[in-house]
Amino acid sequence: MLTLDQSFTHANQQVAWGRMGEGAPLVLIHGFPWSSQAWRRIAPWLAKRYTVYYFDMLGTGESDKFDGQNVSPAVQSELLAALIAHWQLERPHVVGHDFGGLAALRGAFINGLIYGRLTLIDAVCLLPSGSPLFAQIREYEEAFAGMPAYAHEALFRAFARDAAWRPMGEEALDVYLKGYRGETGQRAFYRQVAQADAKSIEEVQQRYAPLDYPVDLIWAEHDDRIPVSQGEILARHLGVDRLLRVADAGHAIQEDAPESIVAALLADQSADRGGQRIAPC
Repeated sequence: MLTLDQSFTHANQQVAWGRMGEGAPLVLIHGFPWSSQAWRRIAPWLAKRYTVYYFDMLGTGESDKFDGQNVSPAVQSELLAALIAHWQLERPHVVGHDFGGLAALRGAFINGLIYGRLTLIDAVCLLPSGSPLFAQIREYEEAFAGMPAYAHEALFRAFARDAAWRPMGEEALDVYLKGYRGETGQRAFYRQVAQADAKSIEEVQQRYAPLDYPVDLIWAEHDDRIPVSQGEILARHLGVDRLLRVADAGHAIQEDAPESIVAALLADQSADRGGQRIAPC
């Protein structure tokens, strides 16, 4: 498990974060419904080359959760900008998965962040976005938030398992469910879904253009939530000619094939990896 032994105050909210390793800075941004623990089998390997920074987004993991909290994608990219300034990082390598990818994209195109390198992994990036379940939760957030705990846990486990291509073990499910247990955690889960609005995607999508630093795209071949076709469209928008396809992995790629992410991030970044498929061990 990753240790988040540091705290940062953003807009009067406490954000849990941690750091490990030595070398050039690398920032890991998790998606939803995960937490920074999504990187628990990845960060220690990256720390052999980089100083790795990781954090729990507002409303997730060990960071603050409360009724009325704004946890929209716009707020999460503002948090990313504030953290990079707090850490005094200059042109870090930023890696974002799912909504973490959206935070990184908004950071670049809306918040004015300049990275040394950007790696997007199965990123929320284009419309249409969101499943029928997301639509139902947005419409009936209070009803979902008020479900009995056993029903909420069953829904969460089903939602998390559905993101993986390989069977997701109980250890992983418990790791992610930990932050969404209890009345506060349960309400936080549905709050995240309800505030994952299309406007935040549309606002950045219309600004996409090639960036003046390297951009890498990594996509799971069996991602049913954000299919690889969206990655291909994003690649064209950003002027990226390489998209790594990870075989035998779904949207929860950190669980299905963590070694593939490690291999990609530690590989010689100057090497041409166009069209390469990475098969997990």
